[in-house]
Amino acid sequence: MSRPIRFLPDPKTLVEVSTRTLQSRLLLRPSLEINEAVVGILGRAQRLYHMEVCAVAFVSNHYHLLLRVESAKQLAGFMTYVNSNLAREVGRRVDWREKFWARRYRAIPVSGEEGAQRERLKYVLSQGVKEGLVERCRDWPGVHSVRALVEDEPIVGYWFDRTQEYAARRRDQDYDRLHFATPEILVLSPLPCWEHLPPELRRQHVVAIVQEIEREAEEERRKSGKTPPGASAVQERDPSERPLRSKKSPAPLFHTASRKVYRELCDSYFRFLRSFREAAERLRAGDRSAAFPEGCFPPALPFVGG
Repeated sequence: MSRPIRFLPDPKTLVEVSTRTLQSRLLLRPSLEINEAVVGILGRAQRLYHMEVCAVAFVSNHYHLLLRVESAKQLAGFMTYVNSNLAREVGRRVDWREKFWARRYRAIPVSGEEGAQRERLKYVLSQGVKEGLVERCRDWPGVHSVRALVEDEPIVGYWFDRTQEYAARRRDQDYDRLHFATPEILVLSPLPCWEHLPPELRRQHVVAIVQEIEREAEEERRKSGKTPPGASAVQERDPSERPLRSKKSPAPLFHTASRKVYRELCDSYFRFLRSFREAAERLRAGDRSAAFPEGCFPPALPFVGG
């Protein structure tokens, strides 16, 4: 199945990004070392690419990010840095030397509607709870933004300089695990629809979402009679294990709260796609002056800025 052409309706668009591990294996299974490496990579990528991160949740075989993106080029650079470093750092910790990710990340723009943005934040914060693995959002042992959003707890990790470690080994130098590590802090930004609100009111909104998630999960447990295995059981799983079933459903082009806005965004995308394909046909025919739409990656040509 081909991937959709990368498209952002406007600068500073809220985007939900998700990536799944190869064959849905539990390679991202939470642990102290993996958590600190994940946050270190995200924090460093955030500084290098000036990316606004609104929420994050890493579960055992995939992760979700809510990002406020300036351009498709910024997103591509950020995600290339994050996924390549995650594959190396996490792979060495779980002794996985094969391909790490199933496919390229999927980025779905979120409309400016408060309902749409709130719903996507709820979905990201529900990771671990909606699958019935833990009872509360705070119980999830992996990288998760709920404590930072509700309790203002900093999300801290480490960036490990493997080049210096290699040089130290060549010199037969002894060093401890964090000798060549640099602390990194992942800074969270408010949702665009809430950025005009005072911090305390934003926190109250997040608390209400968390309570809603946990109330719905409790009701589901009551119906099914199932008990969450808990954080310890999650951390004891074999990272190379494959789940019996993996959720596969078609992703929408956009996340919106109304059909009207969804149709408008789809119309914008299809106009963009039509212009891109017309320019690609002209380029294929030998016309090097073919004008591609702003904000796209033409075939074998530099990004077209706006």
